[in-house]
Amino acid sequence: MRHDLLSDVLYVINNAENIGRTTVVVPASKLVKDVLMVVQRAGYIGSFEFIDDRKSGKFNVELIGKINKSRAVRPRFPITKDEYEKWEMRYLPAKGFGLLIISTSKGVMSQKEALETGIGGRLLGFVY
Repeated sequence: MRHDLLSDVLYVINNAENIGRTTVVVPASKLVKDVLMVVQRAGYIGSFEFIDDRKSGKFNVELIGKINKSRAVRPRFPITKDEYEKWEMRYLPAKGFGLLIISTSKGVMSQKEALETGIGGRLLGFVY
């Protein structure tokens, strides 16, 4: 029984990267798709495609070996536009290294995109 689908997906991707797999199949949802698009834009994964299994569906994700760690953050902390550096120091190994994934009123984006836009949101997870 899944309680947090995003957490499961990021954990499966992290484990597949650690054992050297080139592809991984993860459950699908709209939030998972948005997070995968953000991670793909940042260059941590290759392409991903939707597989229709006549249920909720799945994503086949191409791994390119650039992820050291990916995790979801629970609880989903609220972040103002001035607090990104504080959360980078808490979850990322160094400043400017890695990616915080933020859910904002304008969609799911990285902390760099949210900082450029000048909006806050909720912290979903991190990848580095």
